[in-house]
Amino acid sequence: MGVNQQNHENRTLHLPLLIEQDEDNIFIVSRLTLKGCYSYGHIIAEAMQNIREAIDICLDDKEQPTLNQFVGFREIEVVV
Repeated sequence: MGVNQQNHENRTLHLPLLIEQDEDNIFIVSRLTLKGCYSYGHIIAEAMQNIREAIDICLDDKEQPTLNQFVGFREIEVVV
């Protein structure tokens, strides 16, 4: 039974996601503020559906999930 069902209150969370593509062209989606919550798919739509399911599981594992505060993304240039 999910967190929302246990509390009988619905709460909307807006969760930032990181989407990457690996060397095999698989899309990897990570939920950064829920540690260990990630999924993948062959197309972005599949990866997004899979991460929704993964988030539900991650939230079910905790009665009161502690979410880190999302601050933002940065890109840095390095010479290799």
